[in-house]
Amino acid sequence: MSGVHTQAGYRIRFDWGPVGAAATAGDVLVVVDVLSFTTTLSVAADRGVPVVPCRWRDERAADLAREHGATLAVPRSAAGPGEVSLSPGSVRAASGLERLVLPSPNGSAIAATARVPVLGVSLRNRAAAADRIRTLLGTGLRVTVVAAGERWPDGTLRPAVEDLWGAGALIAALPAAGRSPEAHAAAAAAGPVLADPAGVLHGCASGRELVAIGFGDDVEVAAELDAGTAVPVLEAGVFVPACGS
Repeated sequence: MSGVHTQAGYRIRFDWGPVGAAATAGDVLVVVDVLSFTTTLSVAADRGVPVVPCRWRDERAADLAREHGATLAVPRSAAGPGEVSLSPGSVRAASGLERLVLPSPNGSAIAATARVPVLGVSLRNRAAAADRIRTLLGTGLRVTVVAAGERWPDGTLRPAVEDLWGAGALIAALPAAGRSPEAHAAAAAAGPVLADPAGVLHGCASGRELVAIGFGDDVEVAAELDAGTAVPVLEAGVFVPACGS
């Protein structure tokens, strides 16, 4: 891979998916997976619930839950009454939830394989995350914002517009100085979601998919712009809640 793809020389970078995260890695990685991994993380963080990200939905996830003494999130479509899934609404409604293992093929996979500190950011906790990231930038650190995206049936990356909007909305709240052209472009794309978060999220392909399978309420949670106050920070393989600054 050419060195130009690292976005070296810029302190605020933007790219897509696991490969983009690895290529542009700075000192801090910000994962954005609006529908729904980082939105669910934000809801859990606001409740004070630590979350263990997991790349798999198999026995390895169950082993991880046993190791951490945590609740294992079930697939969204398989969740029964009171069960926790990737749905942020299920985390919000769960009683007695103390620690959660959250399998996700996109945002969780990126976070679980990162070699630098990771923040989980959605539209919900954008303002709190921006406060924290401005402090990090003030110490000279380089920040990479990664839109997780989704997957096509063949396993290739599907750039999901909601993650572009989420990443861009965060970058738009950060200083313009030091942004890469890619980061500037993401910030410029954020206008629609800042103006009408619920409307555009319901209208995009991923939002329509969730509505079609009965999870329109999850789109509403994802559209709670700047409502979250906690920022999930990955420490020793566990996302723990931290305040914005």
